[in-house]
Amino acid sequence: MKERDPADFLPLHQNWFHILLSLVGAEQHGYGIMQEVLERTTGAVRIWPATLYGTLQRLIADGLIEESEKRPVEELDDARRRYYRLTRLGRKVLDLECDRLHEMIRMMQKKRRLEA
Repeated sequence: MKERDPADFLPLHQNWFHILLSLVGAEQHGYGIMQEVLERTTGAVRIWPATLYGTLQRLIADGLIEESEKRPVEELDDARRRYYRLTRLGRKVLDLECDRLHEMIRMMQKKRRLEA
């Protein structure tokens, strides 16, 4: 199966962006993702469980994330939890989205300088 073009996913929906960002550098379970987004955005973005789990399934179907086989040590684990990680495609999409957002900020700053 041919890998999709990462640019096809842009612009990312806000929830997709925050979920993918939560998976950078570490695998997470759903509740951990919700908590990280809430903390990182100081409460400005809240992803509710019904939204989160539907979005996770969509991200899996699109190949941006995958369920991890790794489990934490048994004392820290809950068998009901599913852990997720970024795929290579997911990381490319997130990187492109960050570049896109950076370019938008650059354009806005340039416009501000012209106003001054």
